[in-house]
Amino acid sequence: MTVTAPKACVIGSPISHSRSPLIHGYWLKKHGISGSYDRIEVKPDQLAGFLDRIRQGELAGCNVTIPLKELAFEAVDRTDDQTRRLKSVNTIFMEGGKLCGTSTDGMGFMANLCQTVPGWHTASKHLVILGAGGAARGLVDALITDGADRVSIVNRTLERAEAIAADYPGKATARTWSSLNDLLPVADLLVNSTSLGMTGQPPLELPLDGLKREAVVADIVYVPLQTDLLRQAAERGHQVVEGLGMLLHQAVPGFEKWFGTRPEVTDELRDLIIADITGRQAG
Repeated sequence: MTVTAPKACVIGSPISHSRSPLIHGYWLKKHGISGSYDRIEVKPDQLAGFLDRIRQGELAGCNVTIPLKELAFEAVDRTDDQTRRLKSVNTIFMEGGKLCGTSTDGMGFMANLCQTVPGWHTASKHLVILGAGGAARGLVDALITDGADRVSIVNRTLERAEAIAADYPGKATARTWSSLNDLLPVADLLVNSTSLGMTGQPPLELPLDGLKREAVVADIVYVPLQTDLLRQAAERGHQVVEGLGMLLHQAVPGFEKWFGTRPEVTDELRDLIIADITGRQAG
């Protein structure tokens, strides 16, 4: 009997920008695993047919990116409690003959936060999240699960923030952008979950004058590596958490499911991705 090396991939449309093959390729080489991880362009109307390839054993599983995360949630056979709250899937694998889906974004954010800020404890903290998209929902869920006392979701369109807060009564509150002057002085953690400040996107214009000195500032954007928000925060003396670590940590569970080894996020891997980011920017 011929044993086929496990194959995994990332799917989405467009997909050429994804750095997931670089991350997983590094781990495959580091652990001496005979396997592969590629990019595959999959449009929404092609998802069902693609997932059959996993069910049939052609692939061990995949990561999922835009615009397929919500569709993948509907298409898999089994999900966990957190994923059902989020209604979004970014990692798919086979287990017990069932096509399983989970979301690792929140875990990736928490792992990055705890690695960057040693001794961090979410319990009893007041956290302020900028934005109310899918990323914000994942962060709110992860932080409340980790014991946050209060989460304020700040968005220019209040209704979108209210839709998230409604799932966490007594813990999450929707707030307008104009309320930031009141929130910054009491925030223990400020997180940008929007695309503002990303290369090619409008800037995030947010003076941090009112933010208390001990507050931590995080950004899920990783291109550029240091956004204007993080630069401003660092200049004020705040601990800052870059977005790249979240990208790296969220990849860990999938690799373990597909290839049977739990990898580590190391400085060497981080430097590899930074070199790719800066190289593409220079090019």
